[in-house]
Amino acid sequence: MSILVCGALAYDTLFSFKGRFDSQILPDQLHKISTTFLAPSMRREFGGMAGNIAYSLSLLGEKPMVMGVVGEDFEPYRQHLKRNSVDDRFIRTIRGQYTSQCFGISDKDGNQLMAFHPGAMDFATDNHIADIPDPIELAILSPGGHQAFLQHSRELHAAGIPFIFDPGQELPLLSRDELHEIVTLADYVAINDYESELMRERAGLSIDELRQQVKALVVTRGSKGAEIYVGDSIHLIPRVQMPIKPVDPMGCGDAFRAGLLYGIKYGLDWKVTGRLANVIGAIKVATHGCQNHHFDWDKLRSLYQQAYGEAWPL
Repeated sequence: MSILVCGALAYDTLFSFKGRFDSQILPDQLHKISTTFLAPSMRREFGGMAGNIAYSLSLLGEKPMVMGVVGEDFEPYRQHLKRNSVDDRFIRTIRGQYTSQCFGISDKDGNQLMAFHPGAMDFATDNHIADIPDPIELAILSPGGHQAFLQHSRELHAAGIPFIFDPGQELPLLSRDELHEIVTLADYVAINDYESELMRERAGLSIDELRQQVKALVVTRGSKGAEIYVGDSIHLIPRVQMPIKPVDPMGCGDAFRAGLLYGIKYGLDWKVTGRLANVIGAIKVATHGCQNHHFDWDKLRSLYQQAYGEAWPL
């Protein structure tokens, strides 16, 4: 049975500015900015949370199914997914549209300016869970359009498919009532520490209140590791202690979620699941881009033991 990944597929075009933004932006002239940042380096990467999660799942030996919408420029990305055993049958192409595009430039201090074009993602509600004839064991609902979030959460629940609610950057777009509804429908919630604060402010849902409504609440805390709340228990997942040089944090949370999905699918202990997810995230952080890292199970077992001083239990 398959894991279904719902959400965005996008091209990420990333530039690097060797100076500092504030050297070219006058604070008292913000109302009429007109400037150009010289960016000698540029990378174009495959991205979008659904694609990123599916890619890491494929490295784990899974054949995940992706549901999303893309534009007429998607073919190179589609071939990349196929090479990595990702099921692309339910990635719908919208004629006359671009695939979602993210453009970002960072300066030498790590500050970022981003622009996002949703493109075909505006048509995400054209996809329906009922269109998938295959049995689905588990799903994750990641950002892929405001209305699609609502529609697909209702459809997954109606179909009896357990799913992870992963609001990500679309959390601020959801109203209090919408957040309450999706949390009620979901089986699991995965958020980072900033999103946990947003959830409290926008929906009035504290961590204690969230954990009472789902089978498990996962809160990632960057370099501090993660916390997994299951019933009255809290599993503290320490950060990976390995000599891995951080290169690019973008997409680490998506790699982590692939580990979560794997652990849930195979009924692994929550401590083991969290540690596996952390190791995959650490592997990703050592590579530029969201879908350029590589590993196999031999490497995973070795890094797991290095990181936590215990052999992989399976």
